Amino acid sequence: MLRTLDIVLIVVMTAAATVTYTIKHQAENKREEVRRLDAAIKLEEDTIDLLRADWALLTQPNRLERLVAAFAVDLQLAPTPSTQLARPEELPMLKADLPQPEDDKAAEDGVAAVIKTDDIATGSVAR
Repeated sequence: MLRTLDIVLIVVMTAAATVTYTIKHQAENKREEVRRLDAAIKLEEDTIDLLRADWALLTQPNRLERLVAAFAVDLQLAPTPSTQLARPEELPMLKADLPQPEDDKAAEDGVAAVIKTDDIATGSVAR
């Protein structure tokens, strides 16, 4: 009986050691994955910081003024007149917001009626 108990305890101890090793190995793999992801996140954050700095450099007003002066002849740039600026309420409706034509009128004409969306003069387009 003592030998049977010894064999059972050895098997239980071996199984426990195997389970412990497996859990430890999985934890180390997860730790390595977390470290890899942290490194990737750090790289992305550094890239974002670099791109923000580059954007700040490229959009400096002094630099843009020099570029406008250098390429004024080629591009023929001109300031936007205030009559070309529109408020949101002056913009025409989206196609999705247009009312649908009645089916009986479209059937009579054979052609869908053209719907006029607005009468607002913005100054940007000659009417």
